Amino acid sequence: MRITTTRSTRRHAAALALLAMSTAAGAADWSDTAISWRYGTRFREPVNPSDIKKHVFAFTHASAYKYGSNYFNVDLLQSDRNDPASLQQDEGAQEAYVVYRHTLDIGALRGEPIRFGPAKGVGLVLGFDWNTKNDVGYNSRKRMLVLGPTLMWDVPGFLSTGILLVRESNAPSGAFPPISNVRGRYTYENHPMFSASWGIPIPESWAPGLSFEGYLNYIAAKGRDEVGNPTGAETNLDMQLMYDIGSRFGQPKNRFRVGVEYQFWNNKFGNTAATTGNRGQRASTPMVRAEYHF
Repeated sequence: MRITTTRSTRRHAAALALLAMSTAAGAADWSDTAISWRYGTRFREPVNPSDIKKHVFAFTHASAYKYGSNYFNVDLLQSDRNDPASLQQDEGAQEAYVVYRHTLDIGALRGEPIRFGPAKGVGLVLGFDWNTKNDVGYNSRKRMLVLGPTLMWDVPGFLSTGILLVRESNAPSGAFPPISNVRGRYTYENHPMFSASWGIPIPESWAPGLSFEGYLNYIAAKGRDEVGNPTGAETNLDMQLMYDIGSRFGQPKNRFRVGVEYQFWNNKFGNTAATTGNRGQRASTPMVRAEYHF
């Protein structure tokens, strides 16, 4: 397995990393930075009938300060030959996917926490997604901005849920029609997204060193796509059960963790069974995962 990202991909990913990290820098109350690897054999891509093996390397940073929190993640994904990079080679496609979210704590701004029922806080989320991929069929260049309210729930660990307004565009450049006929950047209709993220430690009396983590995005249809097809509502559920193996060998708590991960992705990127011929728009992907925190 070989990762061979292009200079342009590395340059753009690095620039976005520096931008987000500079925003996150400052007088943090706490911060956590990690590198990770995960691997699965049942990834899917729209219109592709094959299961795809992927290695995913990630850099993740989370931090909090007086008025809110930051989350930043870069995934570098390497596919196998079932998701080729071009017609002229068997090497798999490479992708960089960047996510940044800033949550502004409204209660902290007003000097008093906003609490009601099981909710312990109200926030405003602002962020973006950015990707670039070199593959034979689509060559995604996604740009997405999100904005909306979120609730922080009073649970062990954390749980946040929000309704976000999404503005998304793409500039694909695939080798085959109709994608090969697309010119320039196409902007979809603005649409809402329900977003949830969590990190819940399992009680020590049940299973020492375990935690349940993940996210769920339910994204409404975004009108017509760049070739005129109707899009569908999208569900992306990703959850992990992680074990703190490092502490069993004298390492600080949560320094080195291993576990299993599962992703369910339906109507990936808004593609439906009708527009893909029921090929690749739905994935059910178990993975193994390891991460190191510093």
